[in-house]
Amino acid sequence: MNSLKPSAQRVQGAIQALGYPYTIVELPDSARTAAEAAAAIGCDVAQIAKSLVFRRKNSNLPLLVIASGINRVNENCIGEWLQEPLEKADADYVRAHTGFVIGGVPPIGHAQPLETLIDDNLLQYDVIWAAAGHPKAVFQLTPQALVKMTNGHTLSVK
Repeated sequence: MNSLKPSAQRVQGAIQALGYPYTIVELPDSARTAAEAAAAIGCDVAQIAKSLVFRRKNSNLPLLVIASGINRVNENCIGEWLQEPLEKADADYVRAHTGFVIGGVPPIGHAQPLETLIDDNLLQYDVIWAAAGHPKAVFQLTPQALVKMTNGHTLSVK
C-alpha cells in the first residue's frame, strides 16, 4: 500500500520482513487513544494493544509495555518485576528510542530493539489491534503473533 504515511509504511515493511500477512489500515480519524481506536475500528477497547514507552530510572533504558486498552499499567509492579524503578517517558525520549510519535508507537519496527512486556489480558482475544506507526494507522493481529513478533514477556501489567 503506497498510500500509507512513511511511518506506517515502515511498520508494514517490518511486518512483511517478519513474514506476517497483516495489512495496515489508516483510519479517517485519530486512533491516538485506545477509546478512539476502538470506536473507529468497531471493537472492544480491551482489544486495543496500546504501546506505552517507559524509561528505566537507573539505566535510562527504554521499556515497551503493550497493554490492553482497558488496563492502566502499574509502574511499581513492573518496576519490582524488573528490579528497577520506571517512569513515563516524554515525547522526545519516545521518538528517540522508537522512531515514532506517542499515539502511533507500534509493537515492532523501532529505531532500536526494545525490551517488551505484554499484558496477559490480551491473550484472551482471538484478534487484537495495534498502532502502526502513525496516530491514524492500525493493524489487526493475534495475541500469539504479538508475543512472537516482539519476543515479548507476558505478565499482568495492572
